[in-house]
Amino acid sequence: MTVGSTGLFISFEGIDGAGKSTHIANLADAFRGQGRNVTLTREPGGTPLAEKLRAMVLGDAMDPLTESLLVFAARRDHLMTVIEPALARGDVVLCDRFTDATFAYQGGGRGFDLQTLGTLERWVQATPALQGKGIRQPDLTVWFDLPAETAAARLADARAPDRFEAQPVAFFQAVAAGYAARAEAEPWRFARINADQPRERVWAAIAGAFAQRGWLPAPAESGPSSS
Repeated sequence: MTVGSTGLFISFEGIDGAGKSTHIANLADAFRGQGRNVTLTREPGGTPLAEKLRAMVLGDAMDPLTESLLVFAARRDHLMTVIEPALARGDVVLCDRFTDATFAYQGGGRGFDLQTLGTLERWVQATPALQGKGIRQPDLTVWFDLPAETAAARLADARAPDRFEAQPVAFFQAVAAGYAARAEAEPWRFARINADQPRERVWAAIAGAFAQRGWLPAPAESGPSSS
């Protein structure tokens, strides 16, 4: 893939508290500095409809199947309304969570059937733009790997938790295992980042992963500020 002429789809994954937000913003700035148009988005969410579904998923009690169906419904609208048009324009799409989160949270954390999630994944992500050639997946998934205990400690000092952030450590351990299983199944798509280190070192690892793929210049010795 030649960056600059075709779209690039990057997702960012990790358990709550892994610290994705600052680095997503830094990457957006880095790509814009290369003259790229950047679309910043998130899941669940990214469209008016998907944001309504997000509020339900994060705030309302429901069983794992209902939760999974709502997440994938939001994803379909997100793909068709935002992601596919942005890729067609040649944008770099930076998405805070995508389908790996569903397998980690609903599959790992909730214990929902992975085969059913796989069926939904194939249905929802087979977009017309792909012309029957597989399903839409990120070109790269940046996985912020953080021990569940560390994430829980970070969340304890955060804002009022949502329905997921309020879960016990065991839930996040299962979520982390779900992410690890996805990365093991498709290692070529994942860049595992050790998120249990200072922010500057995390950024250096991320920038290095993008430079290795030829998508950004090799990083300088110091990373961007954390402001």
